[in-house]
Parts: sequence; C-alpha cells; structure tokens
Amino acid sequence: MKEITVDDILEPKIQFASGNEAIVYGALLANCRFFAGYPITPATEILELMARFLPLLKNGYCLQMEDEIASIAAIVGASWNNFRTMTATSGPGFSLMQENIGYACMTETPCVIVNVQRSGPSTGQPTKPAQGDLMMARWGTHGDHYIIAIYPNTVQESLEMIIREFNLSDKYRVPVIFLSDAALAHTREKLKIPYQEEVDIIRRVPVTIEKKKYHPFRTGYTHPSKVPEMDAFGQKYHTYLTGLTHDWKAYPSTDNSEVHEQLVRRFYEKISDNRRDIIDIEEKYTEDADIIIVSCGIASRSALEAVELARKQGYRAGYLRLITIWPFPHERILDLSLEIRKYIVVEMNLGQIYHKVLEHSQGHCDVDRFHKIGGAIPKPKEILKLIKKG
Repeated sequence: MKEITVDDILEPKIQFASGNEAIVYGALLANCRFFAGYPITPATEILELMARFLPLLKNGYCLQMEDEIASIAAIVGASWNNFRTMTATSGPGFSLMQENIGYACMTETPCVIVNVQRSGPSTGQPTKPAQGDLMMARWGTHGDHYIIAIYPNTVQESLEMIIREFNLSDKYRVPVIFLSDAALAHTREKLKIPYQEEVDIIRRVPVTIEKKKYHPFRTGYTHPSKVPEMDAFGQKYHTYLTGLTHDWKAYPSTDNSEVHEQLVRRFYEKISDNRRDIIDIEEKYTEDADIIIVSCGIASRSALEAVELARKQGYRAGYLRLITIWPFPHERILDLSLEIRKYIVVEMNLGQIYHKVLEHSQGHCDVDRFHKIGGAIPKPKEILKLIKKG
C-alpha cells in the first residue's frame, strides 16, 4: 500500500483557504508530526484539521488534551522525542500555558505555540479579533527569558511564516509564538501551496560528540554558537532536564548566582546575537516619509491602504509593518525616528506596541497612536484622517 505523503493531502496546490487552514498546511509541510491541543474559539479549526490529517501520515500524532496546560506539556515532551511539535489556542488558553512556556524556555525546548487572538480579558469576545496579547507573548511567563514571536497579515503569509517559525525554533532551541487573530484566522484568500521538496527545513544542532562527553546544555564545541546540541530521549545519550536553574550538565544549581547568570544571559544572547537573522519587517514609502504608520497583523492591512490613499493625495506617509514582533526591531525604529516628524502606531488594543515605539524613538520624533478595541478592525479612512491631521 502506497504511503500517504503531505503532497497527497495538500491538493490542489491552489486553494481558497482560511488563515487557520494555512497554518495547518504550513505546519505539515514543515514536518510537524505531533500536535496537542484543546478546542477554543477562534483556533479550533487548527485542532480539527490536525486531527484529520496527522493520523494519515507516518509517525503523525494528534491528541486532544484535557486542557491547554496539558497540551503544551505534551508538545514539550514530544519535542524531546525528536518530533517537531505544535499547539494552538487563543487568549484564555495562552494564559494557562505560560508556566510551561517558561519550562520550555528553561529547558531550551523547540516547539511552536499558535495564539489566535480574540478580545479579552477573561472570556471576553470569543468570536472577535484583537491584538491584546502582544506583550503577553513576550512577558507572559515569569523570570528573565527571551522568546521569538511572529505575526503575519495574509493567508499566504500564515503558511510561509509557520514554516519559518519551525525552522527558527529548531535553529535556536527556543519556543516560538505564532500570533494570529480571529479575523485573519477566518479570512479566506487565494493560497498557493508548495510541494514539500520546495520547503527548506533547518534541523536542530546535531549531537556530534561521543556518549561519555555529551551533556544536554553543552555549547561551543563543533558548532560555535550559544545553542546547545540536542539529543532525543531514549537514544544513546543520557539526557537530563529540569526547570530549576542548572549547569551545562543539566544538574540543578539553585543557589549559585554565577551559574544562573551564565545560563540566563545565554538565553538572551542566542537570540539577541542573531537579531538580523530573526527579525523581519516590511517597509513601504519610508525613504521620503515624514509620518510613518507602524502596525502589525490584520490592522496593518488597513494601515497600508491608508498610506497609499494619503500618498495619492500628496501626503508623505510611510508604512512600517512588524512581522517579527519579538525580538522587537528597535534599531530600525530609532533609525527612522531620526528622519521623520511622527510615528502613528495603529493597534487593536489600548497601547502595547505604542510604548515600544515611544521608548525606542528616544524623543527624536513625535509618537501618536490610534487604538481600536471591541473586535472592530481599524478603517483606512480613520487612519487617513490622522495622517492628514499631521
């Protein structure tokens, strides 16, 4: 009997697909073979599609867990068994996951966490889009840590960016947050699906040392980086894990400030040293702009239309879209602040990215904001009005 492949499942290659469907298709193309999740609006379709497709593939597993806490615990464990793993949720479930996201940071476990944002806090507006979890993606779990978070704005990008997230997660041994929202998740657009052979896969740093010299958090030997080599449980190497502060052998060391500082600083530096590889932004019309609209996700679609309308009317407006939210592109924010008169930050919250833009522009230009909540997406004419106001 012929083995079913991802290419067999993902036909036809041109589809009219939703954002949630694109996330699933991209994850399958990225070799995600373990998914654990719990139903929650507006992310449930991701679990449903994974349950449909993963059992058809060799070594494909999909589990509906009892809650979101168990879901992320399952993908952390499966990741250490050499699976590419993913879970998907929305704001309330993302809140429940924070402790185990911290555990994934401390154990340097690659995994992908999809957060299809809805309006909160608490149960909020389950069917309405929002961008209220941008800061939680960075600082939701306790303690010093670093994280990668990416936020597309089209269905096509949802497929492409989830593949990139899996690669970044494995390359830097870090949990990666994929941000979407209820509007993007349920928007349907033309989607071009690549063949699996066209998808570039970046593997984890392999173990290259003899068994007796291997330690789970050893770095800087055959690979001159701050990312440790990674073995899988049950293979020939002894692998220890703990959520406690640990040394490079993974032995707990909770009362040694030097060990803790070395460990946590390396968490930071393996991301901060590679910002140019990780950060992705989109710019249009910034070369002559005196006002730049900063936005991300679904709100950025209105922002771009507003900028293009403004330029047709003679206003020197520019567009800066944050695709990578974390690490934050503070260098570019500062550089552009030296050349313009004002930033206008457009968000579907009461001010999260605004504060980062204000911080990193360092007073070189004005920073204004346009916030919309309650599930309403900013309209281009509303943003255009602010541009004209100057």
